[in-house]
Amino acid sequence: MGFLAKIMGFFKKRQEMGQSSEKTIYESQSEEQSEIHSIWDHLKFVENTQAFHLASVIGFEEWVSMDEIMRRVKELFNTEYQNERSLYPYIKTLVDCGLFEVSNVGGKRKWRKKELLIALKQLKKKAEIAREIQVS
Repeated sequence: MGFLAKIMGFFKKRQEMGQSSEKTIYESQSEEQSEIHSIWDHLKFVENTQAFHLASVIGFEEWVSMDEIMRRVKELFNTEYQNERSLYPYIKTLVDCGLFEVSNVGGKRKWRKKELLIALKQLKKKAEIAREIQVS
């Protein structure tokens, strides 16, 4: 009987270990939650700079030409650039970084913002603490 009891006890311990490891997998997955944000929500440009002006007047939906960019900057910020070529290096840098898209159709360039989404993972406890802080 002692030998049989030891074998049965060994199998019971293995089953308990298998069940407990499954619980930890599910618990760790349930603690994480992900939020999807646009990268444009986190980018902050220095105010009244050319990059700030470009990010403000160029949208996601429509393709905007340089003439339209100059008109919008003048309208929104009451700032007029003496030479439109001063904006090209900033636009080129934003295109190279992958923040803007460029279209060169009919010899006329047009730009628009790229919709870039990022997933942020947070633990539930940290998210609840952050919400409590925001409420109070």
